[in-house]
Amino acid sequence: MTESQPPIQVLVVDDHTLFRRGLIALLSHDTRFVVSDEAADMGEALRCLRKHQPDVILLDNHMPGVRGIDGIPSLKEAAPNARIMMLTVSENEDDLVNALRAGADGYLLKTNESDQLTDSIVKLLAGESVVSPEMTSKLVAALRTLPAGTSTTPAANGTEASRLFDELSVREREILSQIAQGLSNKVIGRNLDIAETTVKNHVQHILRKLSLASRVQAAVYAVQHGLG
Repeated sequence: MTESQPPIQVLVVDDHTLFRRGLIALLSHDTRFVVSDEAADMGEALRCLRKHQPDVILLDNHMPGVRGIDGIPSLKEAAPNARIMMLTVSENEDDLVNALRAGADGYLLKTNESDQLTDSIVKLLAGESVVSPEMTSKLVAALRTLPAGTSTTPAANGTEASRLFDELSVREREILSQIAQGLSNKVIGRNLDIAETTVKNHVQHILRKLSLASRVQAAVYAVQHGLG
């Protein structure tokens, strides 16, 4: 983010006061962000959206009354341009899949490092689908059990998918298959005996060739098209 760009407006929705205040303090010390409002439940969040339209909503799941996942459609209706990031302790793959189906743009665990959270918010606003690395393998496992034709995130299909896949090199296909297994760049590099930076470059080429925004979408693409 350049100095000329306005800060990212964030709405924090979490019923745990200490965590919410700590998160607000963290974001307030980063000039890329401004916390426009805070809420402890879904009703309060919707009232906040009548006053301010944030760029990003950080949303807990387990709250009193309406769960975060169940409230996503209402938040989308009240703030259609906002990106929604689930920020939760739940490592349940059903919660992950249901959140993405409901319209969440990202799913991060509260155990992630603070710099990963802030970087993920920026990526989310740039149009990427962000999922905690610990949850990627669970997303892939869940995708394998879904009925044919069911999707959680965008991926090409049909003849277009075949055309795009044909553009990948043998090495890129190997890496894409391992992304589908939820493996990190470091582990992929070790498996293929290449440098981690080389894997990172290959991943960027894969995303560009497949017209995808993130490695999460790449994992989805791979599973839906028989890799991994």
